[in-house]
Amino acid sequence: MEKIITEITPLEKKDCFYLVDRNKESFTYPIHKHEEIELNFVENCSGARRIVGDSIEILGQYDLALIGSNLEHTWEQNVCQEQKVREITIQFEPDLFGDTLLSKSQMKSIQQLLENSKNGIAFGIAAIMRIYTRLDEITKTQPGFYRVIKLLEILYELSIDNDYRKLASSSFANVQVSTESRRVRKVEEYIDTNFKQEVRLQTLADLAGMTASAFSRFFKLRTGKTVQEYIIDVRIGHAARELVDSSMSIAEICIDCGFNNISNFNRIFKKKKGCSPSLFRDNYFKKKVIV
Repeated sequence: MEKIITEITPLEKKDCFYLVDRNKESFTYPIHKHEEIELNFVENCSGARRIVGDSIEILGQYDLALIGSNLEHTWEQNVCQEQKVREITIQFEPDLFGDTLLSKSQMKSIQQLLENSKNGIAFGIAAIMRIYTRLDEITKTQPGFYRVIKLLEILYELSIDNDYRKLASSSFANVQVSTESRRVRKVEEYIDTNFKQEVRLQTLADLAGMTASAFSRFFKLRTGKTVQEYIIDVRIGHAARELVDSSMSIAEICIDCGFNNISNFNRIFKKKKGCSPSLFRDNYFKKKVIV
């Protein structure tokens, strides 16, 4: 199989982060990943398509996303007709702020933001408009201490806004879902391990020490999803990962990820991802390069 390019970013060890502010006429960079966390702002991008993990979305006039370490991503032309695209990219190492600093109460919201970025996160238009001036200012600030402070301000403002959502599924991004509930965590771990086979509600309820009906209500309250929705999301995430990383046929992936027939798999996949499994794979393959 071809591999997604691993980018060697221009960030140097002596620097806190790398920033570039560019104007361009089109999106040409292939799908890629890198160790650094990336905050990417794009203006005049209507009709372009953003791929982050197994999330594929068509963009409006503005886009702002925070992409975690080693998560596949790209912005591609699609039907974008704009001639003056502005893109501001900021890349920094995952341990830039250190665990000690992030553990302080004043930094908790930034810590959560960076944790969520492992799935990739996109910010709403209201958050983008509130941070727009700060993004412009950081590009005009000379490299040095005050530019670092401006990055912290941007991340803090975005972290307390809560106007953002995760993009890639946790099973695709290989992110461990965290929860304060010991019973929910135990059930999620069981599902993540056994999703390829039939997962019975009663088995999960027994793990939680509850009746099936009580557990169903409890799980929905704690996760925002029904048990069946959670299982399907885990299976679809793993299926998307296999579509990207393996040469298995779609029928083989369907069975391997716990779906009982290919028509059901195709229908659910399209509902969740907005395209068929074959088109999803094509969207990756046409943007891949051999390394």
